[in-house]
Amino acid sequence: MNYNDAMELLKKYGQEHLLAYYDELSDVGKADLLSQISKIDFSLLDNLNADNNQNSQRGSFEPLGAVTINDIQKFSEEYKTAGYDAIKAGKVAAILLAGGQGTRLGFDKPKGMFNVGETKDLFIFQCLINNLMKVVNETGTWINLYVMTSEKNNDDTVAFFKEKNYFGYNGDYIKFFIQDMAPSVDFNGKIFLESKSRISSSPNGNGGWFSSMVRAGLLDELKSKGIEWLNVFAVDNVLQQIADPLFIGAVIKSGSESGGKVVAKADPQERVGVLCLEDGMPSIVEYYEMTDEMINLRSEEGELLYKYGVILNYLFNTAKLEELNQKKMPVHIVDKKIPFMNENGEFINPSSPNGHKFETLVLDMVHMHNSCLPYEVVRNKEFAPIKNPDGVDSVVSAKALLKENGIEL
Repeated sequence: MNYNDAMELLKKYGQEHLLAYYDELSDVGKADLLSQISKIDFSLLDNLNADNNQNSQRGSFEPLGAVTINDIQKFSEEYKTAGYDAIKAGKVAAILLAGGQGTRLGFDKPKGMFNVGETKDLFIFQCLINNLMKVVNETGTWINLYVMTSEKNNDDTVAFFKEKNYFGYNGDYIKFFIQDMAPSVDFNGKIFLESKSRISSSPNGNGGWFSSMVRAGLLDELKSKGIEWLNVFAVDNVLQQIADPLFIGAVIKSGSESGGKVVAKADPQERVGVLCLEDGMPSIVEYYEMTDEMINLRSEEGELLYKYGVILNYLFNTAKLEELNQKKMPVHIVDKKIPFMNENGEFINPSSPNGHKFETLVLDMVHMHNSCLPYEVVRNKEFAPIKNPDGVDSVVSAKALLKENGIEL
């Protein structure tokens, strides 16, 4: 893209200000800015119209039962056999969502580089690789692992894995790809500049992982390798089991298009999204969207009906995802404090929300499927998220759970 092409494109969307400082830039700066402009998804701006805003009304919710811990014990051999068969046939890959920084932990590097060890080094990335290695050792099969990074943390992440020799994993089976970015806009829909040569943008939400894989050219690789199932999981849960044969087998045997690992809520008020049905389709209702009636609804046996909280560990079918990728995912508009450069060339760090970011969410990906199997796991064996320095879902609580599960720190 040259300057004239860029200006023509920007005029179409009323964003000519992005080239205001073009003549002041070096040749490298000019090329970089034009490259950024060429990658902007301007269709996101359509979501600023009230009729297109996906922060909209939800549908009609119904409870959804799960394959319970008891069910899993009862059918464990059947599930394990089906899972092993799929893994040994190379039909399963794992997708690690690792685009975030450890900012909330007071750590300015990729979150997966955070060290939870006490007497030795034990990094979050290392915990996850160790968990995946269990399945590799059980099945005698290396599992392809795709690590989604962000523009901000990609170089650090790739260098860290190489420095640590992939924590003992076979590096030939690990690939990195960068998450797509979405522009940040002010309340009038004008795209912010971070500097004279840098457009303000942010990762496009956890629902953007598959489209980012496709844009990175990895879909052909998935097809050529015969990968039919993708186990996608977040970076911050150090106990989660990855490419879990029983989970994979349960989903395959059920005939479901997808599956989600869930934990029984610790209490009705726990702040977790719950896997349920929405207008007859699988969906996730966030805790703040639930009415008091939904929160406290119980069966005749006294069990909570909206019981199963998601832990962001899903199994999706590759062919179904390719089909869904042809459709538009809902886009959520989030008000944020966005640092920017004003029209006078001054850098502003706002104290209150001053614009919008655009996000796609994996919960919407679930809702686009015809079926999703909730698969219950034992909370203190598979759910140790690290979101805060201390308190609930923290470094402190995760360390305690790691020790409880016999992992030396």
